[in-house]
Amino acid sequence: MQNARPNNAEELKATIRATWALITPEQCQKLIDSMPRRINAGINIVKPSNAETAPVANPGMYQLDIILKKGHNLAIRDRGGMYQLDIILKKGHNLAIRDRGGTSDPYVKFKIGGKEVFRSKTINKNLNPVWDEKVSLLVDSLREPLYVKVFDYDFGLQDDFMGSAYLYLESLEHQRNLDVTLDLEDPQYPDHDLGTLELAVTLSPKEGDFGEATMLLRRSWKRSNKQLHSSMRLSDVHKKAQLWRGIVSISLIEARDLQPMDANGFSDPYVKFRLGHQKYKSKTIPKTLNPQWREQFDFHLYEEQGGFIDITVWDKDAGKKDDFMGRCSIDLSPLSKEHTHKLDVPLEEGEGMLVLLVTLTGAAAVSISDLSVNILDDPHERHQILQRYSVLRSFHNLKDVGMVQVKVIRAEGLMAADVTGKSDPFCVVELSNDRLQTHTVYKNLNPEWNKVFTFNVKDIHSVLEVTVYDEDRDRSADFLGKVAIPLLNIQNGERKAYALKSKELTGPTKGVIFLEIDVIFNAVKAGLRTLIPIEQKYIEDEPRVSKQLLLQNFNRVRRCILFLINSGCYINSCFEWHSPQRSICAFLLFVLVVWNFELYMIPLALLLPLAWNYILVASGKDTRQDMQAMEDLLEDEDEDYDKDDKVPRPGPSDDGRLPESHVLEDMLASWHFEWIRVMVDPERKGFINKLYAIQDVCISVQNALDEVASYGERIKNTFNWTVPFLSWLAIVALCVATVLIYYIPLRYIVLAWGVNKFTKKLRDPYNIDNNELLDFLSRVPSDIQVVQYRELKLDLSHSPNKRKKNNPG
Repeated sequence: MQNARPNNAEELKATIRATWALITPEQCQKLIDSMPRRINAGINIVKPSNAETAPVANPGMYQLDIILKKGHNLAIRDRGGMYQLDIILKKGHNLAIRDRGGTSDPYVKFKIGGKEVFRSKTINKNLNPVWDEKVSLLVDSLREPLYVKVFDYDFGLQDDFMGSAYLYLESLEHQRNLDVTLDLEDPQYPDHDLGTLELAVTLSPKEGDFGEATMLLRRSWKRSNKQLHSSMRLSDVHKKAQLWRGIVSISLIEARDLQPMDANGFSDPYVKFRLGHQKYKSKTIPKTLNPQWREQFDFHLYEEQGGFIDITVWDKDAGKKDDFMGRCSIDLSPLSKEHTHKLDVPLEEGEGMLVLLVTLTGAAAVSISDLSVNILDDPHERHQILQRYSVLRSFHNLKDVGMVQVKVIRAEGLMAADVTGKSDPFCVVELSNDRLQTHTVYKNLNPEWNKVFTFNVKDIHSVLEVTVYDEDRDRSADFLGKVAIPLLNIQNGERKAYALKSKELTGPTKGVIFLEIDVIFNAVKAGLRTLIPIEQKYIEDEPRVSKQLLLQNFNRVRRCILFLINSGCYINSCFEWHSPQRSICAFLLFVLVVWNFELYMIPLALLLPLAWNYILVASGKDTRQDMQAMEDLLEDEDEDYDKDDKVPRPGPSDDGRLPESHVLEDMLASWHFEWIRVMVDPERKGFINKLYAIQDVCISVQNALDEVASYGERIKNTFNWTVPFLSWLAIVALCVATVLIYYIPLRYIVLAWGVNKFTKKLRDPYNIDNNELLDFLSRVPSDIQVVQYRELKLDLSHSPNKRKKNNPG
């Protein structure tokens, strides 16, 4: 056997030389390289004497340029009225059903080595789509083929597979533009005709040091994960600093003649919107076929030519999967900008129609640049921005409240997330729905980014969130730390070190980040913006059941109730003459107020606690004992989370708290007795349905407790001057109310209010209803938010001024 090895090698060498005229030198060399070492050892290729060029040595890195041209006769995956039948057949028998009237919404994914490196845009309702998209990839090995997969995009459902194909890179000729046609196949059903894709491919060897290129390749692979996919795609689309081109404002007004989905002949409809990675969900309107939502959602428009907004309507079902009621899409490209369009859009695959108002607004407000490119450092540019948001322009473009510039300088002492004792940190800066990120600094626990982010401010009560992540090639990014900074708490032009917090913002984590922030805004616009609904975020965590959170919200409500009880006991003590002096003063005050009472005294009386607390704050007296209690509560909850929570306490504790099991039982019994009765009904089918119902009950109780506690805490924090801007705004509103009630008779005020309410629908049929008082309170932080936004004390070694002398950049 040992003597046979060189003979085999000689036979292979002779065969290769005989076929030299049929293949290129590069392909021949690759064939030899692919042999086992024991066979190709000692084989040397002698090129023909008439060869003009030397074979290209293996460079270790290649550039693959691909133009995704178009598809031809792709598979049908959307079929109008046969949609539900299609799902059943594909799930049960995995058949490919075709219908002449059907269509698809195809998009293409490219993968190398099991990692996604490119995803095309979606072409709606087209079986012969034209993409004309170009992508350049860095490939370190030609042995891994390019895996091409085509999917049909289904909003709200799992995307349908439409076929796949392999492009073997080893077979490509170097430095030559090749037109390639790929036949799409289903590996499980190779006989099905799924159409073709047309590509233009160029493979070019690269030589030199590719360390930086390899890092870029890893970053492009990494950003394909769900959390960071959007930012990378945006940087690919827009090479300049500008990231989004405009705002699409959608007002969901109503729906008409929807399909009944429940046994009572009605539905509980809600609507989902999607534009790219941006998603919104409306509230649920119970028991109706003609719901009225009156909700507004703002999307960012990243493409100059527009795009498609996918809309689906669902019926909310407690305890089981929600029912699909229909879909539609809006093509933004034909809609003119700076104009509101009323659209009556019929639902496909269902019944009824949606009434929408769509407004496209051009904007250029979000950007990222290097530290050297800083508009606020230019006196002329800064003066223009100050003029733009001056008091004289208070009623010009009310949505443009201000701008904020964030300099992300560096971080120090970060957590080591890799096994090497290092991290690959990058920083994400978010303001409402705007999200930008820095580059990644590899193998470093003290990274320097030196980036400047510019955001447009639509609500001065927004919170700037700065999060540091560790980049991982094969997994989602690891969380390293986070800070949340309300815009109203920012000191302009101050370079400051912020201690990083945990993901819940309730405790510290390792490391600090150095930021310099400037906020310029118009106070009048900011005040008026406070009285309209707050902007929803399209990146939000789904509500989840948490015993710790449930108990935390219960204790918050308990604190609010105890405050009311203590206030009542204090007033009752005046009647009981526990303190004669206090009772005499209360009696005289009661007689004086009742004898001289006028309606204007109500807002005037509300000014008194505001004035008293202002005096206490100005005198330096600490009024934050309740905040310390909330911090202790959050710390207790964190400690309880680490303990074994399976052993209930037998009875009430020293502070009067009920056992956790009793708390849950009492709340469930008092809040949702009817739900529990339905859950234990023997006619209820399926244990899973009962679990879903229990989860819905707990989430609804949890959210209700949080809402009640939050409003109580926000009212208290308004009078405690937690946010001075909002407290001053409350003083202005109460003063105006006092003057109006004093000079205008009450019947005129009530008459004006009633006329406005009755005629609002006639004057503006599509007006979005709102409650100004609740909108104002939604801007006041709750006690938990106050703790989350509070800065942690820093180690004295992390001094921004100390480092600034040595490193001004």
